[in-house]
Amino acid sequence: MSDRIASLTRTTSESSVQVRLNLDGTGTSDIHTTVPFYDHLLTALSKHSLIDLEIDAHGDTDIDAHHTVEDTAIVLGQALREALGDKAGVTRYGDALVPLDEALAGAVVDLSGRAYLVHGGEPDGFALHRIGGEFTGSLVRHVFESIVTNAAITMHVRVLAGRDPHHIAEAEFKAVARALRAAVELDPRRRGIPSTKGAL
Repeated sequence: MSDRIASLTRTTSESSVQVRLNLDGTGTSDIHTTVPFYDHLLTALSKHSLIDLEIDAHGDTDIDAHHTVEDTAIVLGQALREALGDKAGVTRYGDALVPLDEALAGAVVDLSGRAYLVHGGEPDGFALHRIGGEFTGSLVRHVFESIVTNAAITMHVRVLAGRDPHHIAEAEFKAVARALRAAVELDPRRRGIPSTKGAL
């Protein structure tokens, strides 16, 4: 099995993003996006997925955080897809249910080769709430959309309970992390690609 590592760079008039990830890591990270709460969420994603992440991103946050957050998620999804390669030997499916105090979020991941996100359950007003400065609640879903689209995976995320926006967002990211950890794990019993089609 070759190293499941990817390093990618994306530069536009709105942002510059560098991402390096290792699917077979220990959850170490070095993340700098100039959006502090996003750094916090991505650090949690790395820690609980055991995917090593190095991210250096900056952009037009003088306008708002949207472009930098979105473009980082785009490159993260692309790097995930590259590191997975043909997906031979992976478990493919993963699911998790994660609490954070009063918040509870669930996530299911399928490394299907098909980009599809189902996301719901966030309370009214969450999308408009500012969490840690420039990060709005609406960006949580947008990050997942961008990762899913560029990694070509299927993801279901649902908030089952929660009051504090910080807790809700973090529970969602940790649930996705744990589901990803299970899905990308190499199955010692698996021979080849886990699909009756022979490709993912």
